[in-house]
Amino acid sequence: MSNTEATILHADADAFYASVEQRDDPSLRGRPVIVGGGVVLAASYEAKAHGVCTAMGGALARRLCPHAVIVSPRMSAYSEASKAIYRVFEDTTPLVEGLSIDEAFLDVRGLRRLSGSPAEIAVRLRRDVRDRVGLPITVGVARTKFLAKVASGVAKPDGLLVVPVEHELAFLHPLPVERVWGVGAITADRLHQLGITTVGELAQLSEGALVSILGRATGRQLHALAHNRDPRPVQARRRRRSIGAQCALGRSRRSPEEVDAVLLGLVDRVTRRMRAAGRVGRTVVLRLRFDDFSRATRSFTLKRATAETQAIFDTSRGLLAGAFPMIEHRGLTLVGVAVSNLENDIPFQLTLPFERDDASALDAAVDEIRNRFGLAAITRGVLLGRSLGWSMPLLPD
Repeated sequence: MSNTEATILHADADAFYASVEQRDDPSLRGRPVIVGGGVVLAASYEAKAHGVCTAMGGALARRLCPHAVIVSPRMSAYSEASKAIYRVFEDTTPLVEGLSIDEAFLDVRGLRRLSGSPAEIAVRLRRDVRDRVGLPITVGVARTKFLAKVASGVAKPDGLLVVPVEHELAFLHPLPVERVWGVGAITADRLHQLGITTVGELAQLSEGALVSILGRATGRQLHALAHNRDPRPVQARRRRRSIGAQCALGRSRRSPEEVDAVLLGLVDRVTRRMRAAGRVGRTVVLRLRFDDFSRATRSFTLKRATAETQAIFDTSRGLLAGAFPMIEHRGLTLVGVAVSNLENDIPFQLTLPFERDDASALDAAVDEIRNRFGLAAITRGVLLGRSLGWSMPLLPD
């Protein structure tokens, strides 16, 4: 059933990593802060004002903002802050759909008598996050998930914006077309070439015209969103559809052996998370980014679901081998691995032949050692002395 009132909140912490650093070190407040060295993981709004943005190279960021304070990431601190934020979310409403460690949709329908109007709930939510966690958070309130997210984006930083139902299109249509989900740089360029720069101009095109320009799926989606048609409900505690990890390699050329070692480390990280979550998967996905910022994706679906490190590594290695001619020609700056088509790891009928599964036993033994003594207690020899970057805090798998 569609919502006929603005009762969906999109809550998004502002410059999350950088805000945690400014919270914990008062000397950083009001100053431009960059989290990360070689690559910008987060930038405070004071640094963003100079053009610094997430995923930017560290050298460029320092040129744009030479007086910025560079701090090393503290993933454990961000993870704890995320848990604290989600405790506030869940104290506000039972209907919380997490999007990332610092961002969620909240449905407050039916809480008016208990907690007040959606606007009052949003005000209290922002105050509670500030008082209990010590961080600024922006909230957008609207009838649909799409518009609530747009509203929070417009209200940033540290703001609140409620879009009344009767003023939805008056708010949405003057905004840049880039505000619509699915309009990235390439799609935006294509629309700009057609003279379409605002959501309102996008809405004036028929669905058929957009399908002919952008393809069936994208055209239909953009047409619906331009008219604020988004029937998706807030869904609490959805299990993730894939589990993945990635590593930025920088601009320096890597040998096939080095890339292979990075791939092994990523697979090790992904499969460990899968086993901890009691999940197995069938489709292995390899993601690559090249020197020219273009990307490529390769995937393979296994005959049976698994969380075995060796099985998923062998599949990933095969996908990587097929992409090496492209890598040699275009260079490689990022490699990522994900496993999708996930299902719960529950007992199932064994397949013939009934052989002892030494790989699973080895994985279980390694997991037990790491759980008892820490992740650094045991590692593969090929990974000694190699860095896979930081393990980002994530929502529970």
